[in-house]
Amino acid sequence: MAKGTEVATLAGGCFWCLEAVYQRVKGIIRVIPGYSGGEIKNPSYEQVCSDTTGHAEAIQVFFNPELISYCEILEIFWHIHNPTTLNRQGNDIGSQYRSVIFYHNEQQKKIAENSKKELENSHTLSASIVTEIVPFQEFYEAEEYHHNYLKNYPENSYCQFVVLPKIKKFEKNFQKYLA
Repeated sequence: MAKGTEVATLAGGCFWCLEAVYQRVKGIIRVIPGYSGGEIKNPSYEQVCSDTTGHAEAIQVFFNPELISYCEILEIFWHIHNPTTLNRQGNDIGSQYRSVIFYHNEQQKKIAENSKKELENSHTLSASIVTEIVPFQEFYEAEEYHHNYLKNYPENSYCQFVVLPKIKKFEKNFQKYLA
């Protein structure tokens, strides 16, 4: 990665959705789907889906902080998934679909905590935020077939009924961030 590149690690449901949205954001250099927050090394998709490893489906977002800030990345994150549902996003149920911000340093931790508090204080959500804010430990890149999922499998029913509506919502509400 280029000098000055920063990384954010986020989990908010299916990584196909998060990947597809962040790939459309200006200042994003690369988005990698994978697994974070669990107990075993190098888990497979099947192991993570068994809801026994402790991992969440996550993405790593490599970004240019001169074009987009970590705070702006979190602003998008809060609005492209439901941070008030525990271990669930829509019909995706299990701890692998939980909402988590894995911070890489104390500055990210502070920004994440402040961002969460501001959203809670805005009273725009119908329930309390359950998003975890925890220190980053490990990230395991997902199998190759999960990368660029929407681009590679646009006719997949999950892409049609879940991923694309999230993208449309993002594009409508966050035009200023479009690449």
